[in-house]
Amino acid sequence: MVKLIHTLADHGDDVNCCAFSFSLLATCSLDKTIRLYSLHDFTELPHSPLKFHTYAVHCCCFSPSGHILASCSTDGTTALWNTENGQMLAVMEQPSGSPVRVCQFSPDSRCLTSGAADGTVVLWNAQSYKLYRCGSVKDGSLVACAFSPNGSFFVTGSSCGDLTVWDDKMRCLHSEKAHDLGITCCDFSSQPVSDGEQGLQFFRLASCGQDCQVKIWIVSFTHILARSTEDQLKQFTEDWSEEDVSTWLCAQDLKDLVGIFKMNNIDGKELLNLTKESLADDLKIESLGLRSKVLRKIEELRTKVKSLSSGIPDEFVCPITRELMKDPVIASDGYSYEKEAIENWISKKKRTSPMTNLVLPSAVLTPNRTLKMAINRWLETHQK
Repeated sequence: MVKLIHTLADHGDDVNCCAFSFSLLATCSLDKTIRLYSLHDFTELPHSPLKFHTYAVHCCCFSPSGHILASCSTDGTTALWNTENGQMLAVMEQPSGSPVRVCQFSPDSRCLTSGAADGTVVLWNAQSYKLYRCGSVKDGSLVACAFSPNGSFFVTGSSCGDLTVWDDKMRCLHSEKAHDLGITCCDFSSQPVSDGEQGLQFFRLASCGQDCQVKIWIVSFTHILARSTEDQLKQFTEDWSEEDVSTWLCAQDLKDLVGIFKMNNIDGKELLNLTKESLADDLKIESLGLRSKVLRKIEELRTKVKSLSSGIPDEFVCPITRELMKDPVIASDGYSYEKEAIENWISKKKRTSPMTNLVLPSAVLTPNRTLKMAINRWLETHQK
């Protein structure tokens, strides 16, 4: 039996998504708002609608506890809300600024993913609101996302039909064409499947697409663990293909050099070995300023590769530069940053927090001497 018990008609435009918690129903719309209703009698809460987004809201989801609601929008942001009073907890900007199409909490509420129209996917720390890791798919917009029941990996689906598996360190573990005309949704079964003979656990994943098909997949967690180290190494710059190098050049506003680098077959390993002499003599880049910019970007890349391979603790890394801090300071939002980086940010970003995107109460920066001492001790034990 199916019986309609209530109809809600408060939104002023198309409703894009709805989500349940244990006591609430959330909806979001092209009208830029999110609305919250009590499941007891479907009355709208006093602090609803929630208003912040400047363009359409595409997706909303509750944390497993139901105390936090996430919403994402065409305006390139993902917002976190306190469901009890409607207070905004944080605004997290997609690094690329691209419209955010989907967001999803991990089962333990510690992480939140946001997927955007340009194919970028961000893994956020949902407790500190910090950007933890960022990745991207080659083609299409990200329109679907689901975490495995144990939270150790998640899957994204794109408008081009690609299904991609990521681990909790944002390492791409598997990707394949799943649906010819694009994926529309994906989800994991909450119950794992066990292999009685070997005691292995598998997870069932369903994906659906615009090809009129629903596909059921088996994902082996043990297989993913075995591959994770190999796949992590493939993320290092020296394993980049020529196409990866071209993508990096475009991201550094050096797209005019793509043709030169391709003509000289510059892959990741070659990129890291470039010098001012090779840029001038081999690649024939005549402009001294352009050569200097390329070398500066390569040196930044070398630093990041070194950081990745040496396992620098995340709390020692500046949230803005993603590099080891040398002169950490505490901003008025309570987070620590590299002094020069946060000073530049404040001067250019009108005093907004890099972590929450909210206005900083003050521009005062306080030296974080405790953190600096911890970083120096770590360097003493890890640097040869």
